[in-house]
Amino acid sequence: MEEAIYLIVTELEAHRDNPHSQRPISESTLLALQTLLDYTIDKDDPIEIENLSEQLSSKNLSLSSSLLHPLTSTMDSNHSLLASKVYLSLLLTPNFPVLSLFTPMAFLSLLRTLRCSFKNSQSGPSSANLGRKKRGGGSGGRSKNKGNSVEVGETEREAREFDIRDLFPVLERLHLVLGLIHLDRFPDSLKALVQTMAEIPVMALEFCGNSSNYNRLCNLCSDILSELLKSEHGDKAITAAEVLKSLSSSIILLKSQARTFGLAFVVNIMAVMARDSDEIRKAMVNLSKYLVGKAPERAEPRALAVESILEIVKALEYKEQIDFADYVVKMTCGKPQLRLLAVDLIPTLIMSLNDPLAVCSEIGYESSWGFRCLHALLQRCSDATAGIRARALTNFAQLVGYLSRNEENRTGLMEVIGFGINDVLRKRCVDEKAAVRKAALVLISKLTALQGEGGGFDDMLLKIMGMACSDQLVSIRKAAISALSETFRKVHNDNVTKEWLCSVPRLIADNESSIQEECENLFLELVLDRISRAGSNVDDSSGRLGRDHDSDGVLGLLKEICNGEVTPWVKKICINLGKKKKLRPNIVVSLQNIIRKSEYMWKEDSKPIEKWIAPAGAWFLLSEVSGFLLKAVDWQFLYHHWELLDKHESSNSPLEKWQFLQEEEEAVGIESNSVGWAGDRVYLLQTISNVSVELPAEPAADLAHNLLKRIEDFSMHSMEVNAHVKALRTLCKRKAKSPEEADTLVIKWVHQLLSKASKALETYMAKDSEINKGSSLLTPPSGTRKGNRSSTTMSRLLAQAIAAVYTIGSLVIVCPSADLKAIIPTLHNIITSGISDPKLKKLSGMSVSVKQMAPSLYIQAWLTMGKICLADGKLTKRYMPLFVQEMEKSNSAALRNNIVVMMADFCVRYTALVDCYISNITKCLRDPCELVRRQTFTLLSRLLQRDYVKWRGVLFLRFLLSLVDESEKIRQLADYLFGNILKVKAPLLAYNSFVEAIFVLNDCNAHTGQTNSQKESRLFSIRGNDEKSRCQRMHIYVSLLKQMAPEHLLATFAKVCAEILASASDGMLNIEDVTSQSVLQDAFQILSCKEIRIPVNKGSSLESSEMEEEVAENAAVRGRIITQVVKKGLIQNTIPIFIELKRLLESKNSPLSGSLMECLRILFKDYKNEIDEMLVADKQLQKELTYDIQKYESLKAKSTAAEAVGKGGLQQHTGSKVSSAVAGALAEVTAKSVLRDVNQGAGTPSLSAMNVPKLKSSTGTTGGIMARHKGRSAAVLESLRRRQSFDLDD
Repeated sequence: MEEAIYLIVTELEAHRDNPHSQRPISESTLLALQTLLDYTIDKDDPIEIENLSEQLSSKNLSLSSSLLHPLTSTMDSNHSLLASKVYLSLLLTPNFPVLSLFTPMAFLSLLRTLRCSFKNSQSGPSSANLGRKKRGGGSGGRSKNKGNSVEVGETEREAREFDIRDLFPVLERLHLVLGLIHLDRFPDSLKALVQTMAEIPVMALEFCGNSSNYNRLCNLCSDILSELLKSEHGDKAITAAEVLKSLSSSIILLKSQARTFGLAFVVNIMAVMARDSDEIRKAMVNLSKYLVGKAPERAEPRALAVESILEIVKALEYKEQIDFADYVVKMTCGKPQLRLLAVDLIPTLIMSLNDPLAVCSEIGYESSWGFRCLHALLQRCSDATAGIRARALTNFAQLVGYLSRNEENRTGLMEVIGFGINDVLRKRCVDEKAAVRKAALVLISKLTALQGEGGGFDDMLLKIMGMACSDQLVSIRKAAISALSETFRKVHNDNVTKEWLCSVPRLIADNESSIQEECENLFLELVLDRISRAGSNVDDSSGRLGRDHDSDGVLGLLKEICNGEVTPWVKKICINLGKKKKLRPNIVVSLQNIIRKSEYMWKEDSKPIEKWIAPAGAWFLLSEVSGFLLKAVDWQFLYHHWELLDKHESSNSPLEKWQFLQEEEEAVGIESNSVGWAGDRVYLLQTISNVSVELPAEPAADLAHNLLKRIEDFSMHSMEVNAHVKALRTLCKRKAKSPEEADTLVIKWVHQLLSKASKALETYMAKDSEINKGSSLLTPPSGTRKGNRSSTTMSRLLAQAIAAVYTIGSLVIVCPSADLKAIIPTLHNIITSGISDPKLKKLSGMSVSVKQMAPSLYIQAWLTMGKICLADGKLTKRYMPLFVQEMEKSNSAALRNNIVVMMADFCVRYTALVDCYISNITKCLRDPCELVRRQTFTLLSRLLQRDYVKWRGVLFLRFLLSLVDESEKIRQLADYLFGNILKVKAPLLAYNSFVEAIFVLNDCNAHTGQTNSQKESRLFSIRGNDEKSRCQRMHIYVSLLKQMAPEHLLATFAKVCAEILASASDGMLNIEDVTSQSVLQDAFQILSCKEIRIPVNKGSSLESSEMEEEVAENAAVRGRIITQVVKKGLIQNTIPIFIELKRLLESKNSPLSGSLMECLRILFKDYKNEIDEMLVADKQLQKELTYDIQKYESLKAKSTAAEAVGKGGLQQHTGSKVSSAVAGALAEVTAKSVLRDVNQGAGTPSLSAMNVPKLKSSTGTTGGIMARHKGRSAAVLESLRRRQSFDLDD
């Protein structure tokens, strides 16, 4: 020890001799001093320190004063932990003058050393070498000195671990020192110590590889902070606030051990202290609100901040938790960032705290804090910011699922839902933002599960869900399918069943394979499995099957399945399920049981069997699934019902059946049993055809003979003919010994039937000609027996002729090679009988028009001729002009519809031949009949998708009018075509045809210089300046703009300016013409609409809460670039055109000047500070625009203020103008109320009603007064000009 004392004395003596030297104490002296101090503290023997003190006294040195300055310099210069340790050890030495050694400067140097030790380790030689090695990329650098690099890495890790462990004795001594020295007299030292202890766990994350070392470090920091919270170190409230403020930055960090340390200290240590200290408790209450203000905007850090806030709130008392919940409710009316955070906090509070809806208390759920939170969250579902709307809907759906688990919480939840939830969902399901639409659909599915069978969803909401199934985005379609299917699963309602079947099965044709698979699985679960369960419970001798006993709605489900709009998709789904072998025999057995039970119940009620029909849709579904489940079908079941249906059919004569069908077709609202029986026979025949391989030989032969006999009678309904012909062909194909024998059999009975059909047709035509010739010479008296007999005969022959003509068409489809030379002339005579040209009438040989006498035969003849033309290309070339002429001029909607279908088939078979008639076909898009329009749109869309027709010429422009069709179904189809199919298949189509569409829709030919047919141009235009026409055109423009990419929006903006506005300013577009004015008006509206503006996403979490950081940064950069491009385009290209056009419109006194100024105001409102620079070429326009923008903002602020005052609520407004307007409006209301009270209820009189004293003229003469009226003083006039205008009270 003597050597150590000598070394210390020598060093301190050198420092005394050179007092201005900043040289630190050497490491050897520090080690010697530390050894001496450790011995003294451990042995509790101050003898060595006393020896040191005596030695220093002999040199005229004081131990405390001589050590303080050198130690402080050492800590400041070298940031030596050893010097810090020595300093703290001196303070802990027994009988040492602590107060003389402890100074704020030395203590701050100590704390600085602790913080800088991490920085020194980071910038040390090892880490520097490692950093250079990481940055070095060459292969030579990697291969050279591999062993040395490993040693360097290990040495660095050891150094870092040593640095961390070297902190432990320093922190331990610091904790002990705080027990001796109270920092209440040193507030700056206290604050610095708190901040340092809060920073050390964060800085140590990078250097501490061992978790046990890090835990020990955190424990030491925690002990020091706990010590500081004692009253000896000052006011607890101030200290607690400083501790919590310092820890707040680590609490809202991303997931790390430092965040865990901060939360654990607050929740586990400070919360315990808060029970005995009101000061600490208040600080913790304020911490949760403080963290609210510091929460970041991005999604992941915000979620962690919410989690941290919740942990702190859970550690508070119940009353303080309720106060914080009320504070969160107030946040929902604050700034966007606070509203978003409040929306995230509400569900976590409700799901984490006890009894949110006061179920266990007597105050009632309406007064509970949870009810207030739910109501505030529901209001945020209609927030102005899209990201907040989406988040609120998602969180509300999460709460619905959570609260619905408890039966007692459902009452309060249902009460909140009653606050217009349907109105909110209706708006949000059609929101412009995809995330909002998706969240709304998720909420609907949750609410459906909550409300169940008694769900309060209206039909409009169901329709909106159905429309969402056709959304452009795959994620929205999936969410809509899920929501609607959940509703269908829980609610057995006819409206729900209909909407589901009309919306979901059609998605089997979706482009997304996952949606197709989901559609198949849902149909299997919600339709086929439900029917299987219902059919398995049906017994022949017990139970009931009817609407009253149909708990699963199976009968209504089967009825909707056979809807004409649903059947094509059901067929495709069944085929896909059958190919994948997902169909189970239970479905066939169940359908058979349902049909049997229906027949049994009919007989049980003693009703005539000829009036019975099977449940609608049962035979249809059986016919679709039986082809994949042959062995599950019972042949005896099929044979029994075939005999039953055949017996019913043969009980009536052909004439009686024809008359009966005619009467029922004319009756309105009466269900036709005969049509129902015919439909059942069709599906029964299809089922028999499917299972014909399994049929025994004899029954198959008998059935084939029976089918042929029935066809020869020509007495069936048209829907049965095809089924009989196809069933007969299938039996021949499957039961023949070879394909050649099958073909021979088919050709044989086809020619036999064609011969008989030709005879039946010729018989009617001959009889009709004979009667017409006779009637021209002598008309028999009406009512005679002979006249009645003749009329009856003609009706019977006409019925047979119609059936024969239809049968000919069915036979041609089955056997295209059949000989039709004898039939074609007769059909030609029939279809040309309606032509008014006398020359053609002579050629046809018809004196009376079949079109007028027998319109049904006339329509069937055209249909059959179309089928024949499909089999004969030369015949098609001859008759194509006739088909087109009849399609354009026919008065029958049914015939026009049939010809459109034929033309679509011709287009597939003879594409080049039909191509020149596409423009004629498109005229049917404006047909007066909705069915024809919808059929034309659907068929042309399919041809376009399959590339049989190209998007060229007027085709695209004529399709645009379907977007504003009178029929809602056509509008939905058009939206799907333009929004989903064309956006992928032809992304440039909308951009290339946009400007031309503006001219065509306004019926303006200025862009082409040609005059088209007036009738045709009017047919495909929406001309006029009335509100309806403008709205329809604008809807079309907006639909096209939504399909464009951002770069195309910029180009479209430039094209509209260059090709429309520039043409008008150059005189090429006559602005005095009505159609040209409409074009200009539309151009102004397009340029000022929000859809043509490029969405500049700044990467804010408020708009896209789930956006990644890199994507957000890219979007921000992209937004800045686009803004610069738009600004440059405005300055260089657009502004000169606007200036020239403004001058022209003003010179003509055109009413379009107002529209131009409104367009400019909207365009320049984002560049208010740059108007002077951008409009330097026209100062007058610059002033007018500035004035218009200011006036618009002032009026908007006043309207907002009036609305806020009218509601009686004080909401936060971010805009200074709005805030001042609100304050002014409130002051005005207050002043009026005060004046009203002063006048005891009487209103304040206006200025004109008050008695104001009159002032005499300064001259006092009448002449002076007259002179004053003749000429006022120039100074007075000037003052009036300069006077500012103020709005006076009314």
